[in-house]
Amino acid sequence: MRFVLTILFTALLGYILGLFLPWWAIAIAAFIVALIWQQRPGKAFVSGFLAIFLLWGILAWVADIRNDHILSNRMSELIAGSRMPWVLILASSIIGGLVAGMGALSASVLRPAPRKAA
Repeated sequence: MRFVLTILFTALLGYILGLFLPWWAIAIAAFIVALIWQQRPGKAFVSGFLAIFLLWGILAWVADIRNDHILSNRMSELIAGSRMPWVLILASSIIGGLVAGMGALSASVLRPAPRKAA
């Protein structure tokens, strides 16, 4: 349950910060959420990655639908040489996910692990 909540809160905070701050604010959002809800480093990275991967993927897909795939078709022809707009959406989602995953991983490594009772 904590894993799903961290994904939701990271995506929500990333969206809100993205309205007012530069694109790299997603790393700050993932860092803050991972600092509040302690997880193992692997889970923190995956939750930060999934949150922003899904957020940026959905936002890019909605923007692509709204402009009838015009911009993404032209950009994919320019970059890849063929019409594959889904590749641009996937690439931007992966980049955002990696940035947020590293932010969450940084917070989970900085926070000391709870001590086990002997």
